[in-house]
Amino acid sequence: MNLDEGVVLKPYTTFRCGGPAKYFAEPSSSEEIRELLSFAKEKGLPVLVLGLGSNMLIADNGFDGLVIRIGKNMSNISFEDTGDGYVEITAQAGASLASFGTRCAGEGLEGAEFCCGIPGTVGGAVFMNAGAYGREIKDIAVSAAYLLDGEVRTVSADECHFGYRKSIFEEMAGEGKDVVILSLKARLKKGDKDAIKAYVAELKAKRCASQPVDVPSAGSTFKRPEGYYAGALIEGSGLKGFALDDSGAQVSPKHAGFVVNNEGKASAADVMRLIRYIQDKVYEDSGVRLETEVRLIGGDGR
Repeated sequence: MNLDEGVVLKPYTTFRCGGPAKYFAEPSSSEEIRELLSFAKEKGLPVLVLGLGSNMLIADNGFDGLVIRIGKNMSNISFEDTGDGYVEITAQAGASLASFGTRCAGEGLEGAEFCCGIPGTVGGAVFMNAGAYGREIKDIAVSAAYLLDGEVRTVSADECHFGYRKSIFEEMAGEGKDVVILSLKARLKKGDKDAIKAYVAELKAKRCASQPVDVPSAGSTFKRPEGYYAGALIEGSGLKGFALDDSGAQVSPKHAGFVVNNEGKASAADVMRLIRYIQDKVYEDSGVRLETEVRLIGGDGR
């Protein structure tokens, strides 16, 4: 395992912006993660766990700590037929969620179709209880394994405290704990493979038609306010397609709930200026203060 210094994080995020990490590593096992966390503790370094970087905005000055990227080195997916019409799937945290959904569909398993179009890893999806089209990770999860304080632990889905874009892992991270999700165990019912594949194709077509999937972004920029939709509020403020300048940061003309980085030109600070403008304008017009769904890493984007 290499421990690199000064690795620029821009290529490791779907927003295509962000500065360097002081230290950067891509472990292959829980033992290597344990070693990395011990190193960070000895050095007094903050830790950032990174997957595909699809729900975060990393500041231009980067991350002054250790970035642990859980990716292809920890991306195995396995299936176990339980003999009752269901199959249990164990997916390591570094597997892409889209691959997880596609593999499940290919096995003729229903219930994970919503995963096929969501960017990010299985670990990131568990961390934020990712979802789409009325389904969330909590609907298919059996348990999750994670590393905390040098110990590998397993927690049941009921104990994960899954809520709207949150989990017990997000809670622990918010408390300053260095928690690393290792894997998800899910349970899915056997179904009609052709019907499942057709549904996957339908959802993908719907996503491509309604969302800016071909432009760098971090997915939905804002959480859904209770009783409202963020995209509708932004569009109601006349901001669909809006840009403050020619930096590349823009409210998507396709879906107002997405801030995009055209051609990857915008800096994190450019994106943040636009996000703050949107929040202020929507609040002025509707009285609703939008909360970012995108995680802000390293400050206010500066």
